[in-house]
Amino acid sequence: MYAINLFILCILIIFVKALTFISKGTAELGSPLFSEPEEGLEMPRKFAEIAFTPTVKSVQEQQGSREAYQKFEEIDEPEALLSEKEAAFIQARDGFYQATVSETGWPYVQFRGGPAGFLRVIDARHIGYADFRGNRQYLSVGNLGANDRVALILMDYANRRRLKIWARARILDAEDAPELVSKLQAPGYRARVERAVILKIEAFDWNCPQHITPRFTEAEIASVTGPLQARIAELEEQLGRAG
Repeated sequence: MYAINLFILCILIIFVKALTFISKGTAELGSPLFSEPEEGLEMPRKFAEIAFTPTVKSVQEQQGSREAYQKFEEIDEPEALLSEKEAAFIQARDGFYQATVSETGWPYVQFRGGPAGFLRVIDARHIGYADFRGNRQYLSVGNLGANDRVALILMDYANRRRLKIWARARILDAEDAPELVSKLQAPGYRARVERAVILKIEAFDWNCPQHITPRFTEAEIASVTGPLQARIAELEEQLGRAG
């Protein structure tokens, strides 16, 4: 009976530790699992040029934030180029939100998903992805045929980080660009690729972590609970030997 009670106590301690690790975002057995949101990220000028329209500036003036944001329009930045930091963040994502606009002016936001890394960084100014067949409504493709402007939001919920991207899209049918599609296609991912989408980046901006609720994927949770499950198995084996 003592051995059983001791085993139950150990399981409860491990369970509490697992919850603590996930809630704090830190693994006890090594380096931090989930990093703290970065502070003081600089806002690129290109983002300000695109996003701060006259109407937006007017609202900023009314709300008292215009002076703080005006300085970003004066940064000496000739073009928006991805650094290694942005490239690594982009290629680690397994999905993103994509916004387009129709001829009637209505915006459409779509979630694009796939295996981690399916959104590829081609160079410092271009990213691209293989467009998998979905429900065949073709809303985004149709919208981009009339207006090539697109906006993306990439989320890292676990670390409360998000990257906003403004770009112009170029669409190439799979039959017309088989080599490009082959380069963009995710190895081993079972999906029919209909086209390649190449995005020329016009601007990007790291958004603040405020109001992002941490969420974790199965893989992220497994990275925390894996060692704990191994420990449980070890205790079960010890209990079995104890008899």
